[in-house]
Amino acid sequence: MNQEDLTALYTKLGARDPELWASTQLTEGIKQLARFVFLREAWKNIIDDGDPSWIENELQWARDDPNAAYSGIGLAVESLRSRGATDEEMTDLVRGLQVKMLFEICYLLDGPQVYDFPELNDMVYWSLFVVDGDGLPVAPLGGLYENIAETDPTGREMRPRGVLPPE
Repeated sequence: MNQEDLTALYTKLGARDPELWASTQLTEGIKQLARFVFLREAWKNIIDDGDPSWIENELQWARDDPNAAYSGIGLAVESLRSRGATDEEMTDLVRGLQVKMLFEICYLLDGPQVYDFPELNDMVYWSLFVVDGDGLPVAPLGGLYENIAETDPTGREMRPRGVLPPE
């Protein structure tokens, strides 16, 4: 795929700097398309910035069965609401924690760093790989955590509302 076609694909996928993604893929041989698509799909599991509908879903889950797994989320939301927390504040809190967890998981995918049992670091290995159509490994897909902020759908790179990233 050439620079123009790849840039058009990144544009269609919603990349904010499609030329850069395409360029680094072509000139540096980085599997950027796989990186971008992985992060794009991962972001779909993060609460949307302006959509508090998750709150009612969690409240209903807790009301239906206050002893169910994850019902503590709804119970905590109900408690926070009763103390005056706004839907926007709760969304910012939960969204921020979700993205921090995504960062930590992406960091972990690069391989273990078992600090409490350092002897395991020479015994246990893993990595995420780009695979071909037959499922065979082609190249490692590392460093995903480096691109999490820049793929934030809001364009703020996880900065507070009203704050734009530096140009």
